[in-house]
Amino acid sequence: MSEYNNVRIGKLILKGEKRPKKRKLKSTNKKEKQAPEIDEDSIAHGNWWKIIKTEQITGPIAIEFGNHTYVKALDNGLFSIGAPHTEGEGPSPEEILTAVLINERKVAFKSGYNKYLKVEKNGIVTGRSDAIGAMEQWEPVFQDGKTALQGSNTCFLSIDPEDDSLVANAVKAGTGQFIKLRSQTVKEDHSHDGTPNEEIGGISQIEINYVRKFQKFQDKKLKICKEGKEDLKKAKEDGSLHEVLLDRRSKMKADRYCK
Repeated sequence: MSEYNNVRIGKLILKGEKRPKKRKLKSTNKKEKQAPEIDEDSIAHGNWWKIIKTEQITGPIAIEFGNHTYVKALDNGLFSIGAPHTEGEGPSPEEILTAVLINERKVAFKSGYNKYLKVEKNGIVTGRSDAIGAMEQWEPVFQDGKTALQGSNTCFLSIDPEDDSLVANAVKAGTGQFIKLRSQTVKEDHSHDGTPNEEIGGISQIEINYVRKFQKFQDKKLKICKEGKEDLKKAKEDGSLHEVLLDRRSKMKADRYCK
């Protein structure tokens, strides 16, 4: 009788009757899809998002002081602070600048009148330059979630409280010098397409990224090959970008893997 007790008794299935389908239990190990994060700050500023690193400073830019007030270009080549905007509204056309990324540290800004911003000897910021020189270069400083903009005179950008003009005369960055740089350029997400971080950006930025990654110097002064970029563009299309980049770094003796 012990053999019969070990027999598993189930439901009787007649000939021609379909067996009931077993229900598949949902696995609890699968990660639930997370909803995309909503940038409330960007929405509050008309979809102009806050810049947090230098390489993001390119294309249309707005400089915000305080809340919803932006630097405004005047037709006489000077700058002032614009009127406050309402919640959800972005900057006005005269408050939009065009940023040019010069290198990994410096940027330049051009007003809507096609003139570049620079610091005069008296500390006043003007937009009357036709080209980018040493005086037209600015260095963004990001620290502890705060942002400041240092001019060519090593002073920080701020608003003169007497006449609301744009100046750069503060040796140290304090509350009056803290700004928000905002952009409307579409952010590129390369987190899931397999693109290496070093190959995000334009061809010039890519070369800078690889020089920074493989440089053998400890003083952080990058040695970039001054030859044209045509060979890099062609190499990227042909799939030989890494070989050409290594060759260019070897010419500058800037790579710890170069002989």
